[in-house]
Amino acid sequence: QVQLVESGGGLVQPGGSLRLSCAASAFTLDRYAIGWFRQAPGKEREGVSCISTRDGMIYYTDSVKGRFTISRDNAKNTLDLQMNSLKPEDTAVYYCAARAFRATMSAHDYDYWGQGTQVTVSS
Repeated sequence: QVQLVESGGGLVQPGGSLRLSCAASAFTLDRYAIGWFRQAPGKEREGVSCISTRDGMIYYTDSVKGRFTISRDNAKNTLDLQMNSLKPEDTAVYYCAARAFRATMSAHDYDYWGQGTQVTVSS
């Protein structure tokens, strides 16, 4: 059974850092387009960053460019998101997701989801 499990969320002060990790089981991440999404209360789920398997391209939403870095460890079969210079508006539940085709930043396109991990940025 395909499974994605996120970890690494928590409470951090503005300007701080967190590193999220997503562990995959029952499939290998390097054969899928994979990404991080987030959902704040009362808002739609939005794409944060994703990696395309076919061409290795990496995409970021504008609000996190220069602050967040996505990376994939094929040996460990994990997907990480390093988040620096965190802002209160980054507060959300963060999800990792995978799909069999090209990477997109639309949550509706993804087939496999983790349960999410809460990130709260507050002083």
